[in-house]
Amino acid sequence: MTEALPAQSDRRIALVDLLDRVLAGGVVISGDIVLSIADVDMVVISLRTLVSSVSSLMADDDVIGGER
Repeated sequence: MTEALPAQSDRRIALVDLLDRVLAGGVVISGDIVLSIADVDMVVISLRTLVSSVSSLMADDDVIGGER
C-alpha cells in the first residue's frame, strides 16, 4: 500500500504523471441524480464508473491468448 503524502500548494504535476497514477491504481467515480417535483422524487439515477488499466485489474497468473 502506498503512503499518502501531504499536498504542497506550489508543487506541479504533469497531466501524464497524474494519468499514469490513476490508471496504475484505479479510481471510482460515483454520483447520484435526483429529479423531483414539489419535494417528491420522480427519478433517481445512480452512476458509478471504474477507471483503471487492464493490467492493474488482472492478476499475475491471468493470461489472455497465451501471452502477457
